[in-house]
Formats: sequence, structure tokens, C-alpha cells
Amino acid sequence: MKDQKTQIRALKLSDKSRLAKLANNENIWNNLRDYIPFPYHESDAEFFIKQTKTQDPQQSFGIIYKDEFCGVISLIIQNDIYHKSAEIGYWIGEPFWGHGIATKAVKLITEYGFEKLNLIRIYAGVFQHNIASMKTLEKNGYRKEGIFKKAIIKKGSILDEHRYFIINKNQE
Repeated sequence: MKDQKTQIRALKLSDKSRLAKLANNENIWNNLRDYIPFPYHESDAEFFIKQTKTQDPQQSFGIIYKDEFCGVISLIIQNDIYHKSAEIGYWIGEPFWGHGIATKAVKLITEYGFEKLNLIRIYAGVFQHNIASMKTLEKNGYRKEGIFKKAIIKKGSILDEHRYFIINKNQE
């Protein structure tokens, strides 16, 4: 799945070093869930890449910009009564910030989620200080559903979570 300069594709073991180098950045980790390790090592990248190979259907992808690996984007398909919903998560390596890459990657994976996975709803939880991610989602038609007050604890700070969503137009 791609547009002119940005594509998302299955992760490869050859992405391991680049993934580890980019993910081993506290500025990125500050906006991610704590199950993502920090510091981030090549062994963490290898474990993650191997884990994505077991996904059926494919849910996690590398983000490629001008033929260079620059981040990761995933749809986490929910279970039980929520099985037609997925949570979107993504990060872009700091050297690639400000190029509109996340906006394109979110567009591509949203289309994938609706067209290939037949999802009805995709949502995202964004930490209160991550304004860039909020703007990325809004540019892609995601709407703010609400603010979950004091819902997150990250690095000892209690934060609000801004919740965004989009509905598959074929399901409205």
C-alpha cells in the first residue's frame, strides 16, 4: 500500500537495525505505551518483527518514506464483541518528523483496515501533549470522541487521553 513517497509494507528482519536505532529515542517512547521497551535494542526489534510474522491477518507494518524505513504503524484488532474494531498505533523516527509521513501512513492503514479487514471502526488514544498526532488523525477524518481525564500514567505523570475514531463509510 503506497502513495507517491510513502508506503507501508510488512516488516522484514533486514529492518531490525534501523527499527532499533529509530525506536531507541526517548522523544518517541514518551508517546508510546509502556509495553514498548526503552531503551530499545536490536533484540527487541527482532522479537517484534518475528511476532508480526505470526499475525493473521497482517496488522503491523513498516513505514517507508522515499525507500527508507522510518517507522511502524499497526492496527490492533480487538476481541469478543469488539472484533470489528481496531486501535491504530504508530510512530515515526525523529529525523523524519515534519514531512507529513504519519498523515500518509495513517491514510494507507485506515484504507487497509476498512477495505481489506472489513473493520467498522478504528480508534486511537493520544497522550494530551501529542498535538502532532491529534492533527495527523484529524487530517485523515478521525474525530475526537472525548477526553479521558487522568487516564494515563507515563513516567510518573498523570495525563489525559484524547480518544479519536473513524467509522467505515460503508457501515454508516
